[in-house]
Amino acid sequence: MTKRVLLLAGTREARELAISLAGDESWHVIASLAGVTDAPAQLPVETRTGGFGGTDGLADYLRNDRIEAVIDATHPFAAQMTNNAVAACRRSSVPLLRVERAPWTPPQDANWIRVATLEAAAQTLPAGARAFLTVGANSLVPFSHRQDVWFLVRTMDAPSAAPLAQCEMIVGAPPADSREDARLMCKHRITHLVTKNAGGTAYAKLEAAADLSIPTIMVDRPPAPDVDCVSVVADAVKWLRHLAATS
Repeated sequence: MTKRVLLLAGTREARELAISLAGDESWHVIASLAGVTDAPAQLPVETRTGGFGGTDGLADYLRNDRIEAVIDATHPFAAQMTNNAVAACRRSSVPLLRVERAPWTPPQDANWIRVATLEAAAQTLPAGARAFLTVGANSLVPFSHRQDVWFLVRTMDAPSAAPLAQCEMIVGAPPADSREDARLMCKHRITHLVTKNAGGTAYAKLEAAADLSIPTIMVDRPPAPDVDCVSVVADAVKWLRHLAATS
């Protein structure tokens, strides 16, 4: 009998997992997107968009839709969604697996200044800095009080408003070649790179900053929940197939 798994999506890993499980005979996949991206990639499985209404709403969804497993493949900084998933699955006795890409490590000769929050990152920037800000369209407000800093902001989606007094916006995917980001930083006389430790393929900016001896203010990930976690999509597929075989 086919079982139902809820895939909390929105990342490259979630898309790869949806592709791997599309047409699987053991599991029917329902992917859930938060709806914060303007044009999310289409997934080859049943897809819903929007929130659940917190832990209570997610627990109700798991019960009403007869969900027998949950895979949380949301962004490493989507802490609220992850915490809701942990609490709802424990309440509902539904198995949960977290899929989280490995964090970045500093390139050779990099100068990383590690901070715990976006607010701490904003406070760390010195007066008169020219900062390359790559923290996401929804994470700009903590920097809005720094009117003494000029920002070059790059986001995948255009923010609904630009709360920064001095800034230039770039909307689009980052380059894969560090030399392109190095040219960009030189053109805008960047003194600091500010980013979140999201991991993944957007590593060129870190190499460029290291090559140019530009300090990187790195926002660490929020504390990880105490749940089973893998970093490789193939291991998540194995987990599901083992669950199907033993339940």
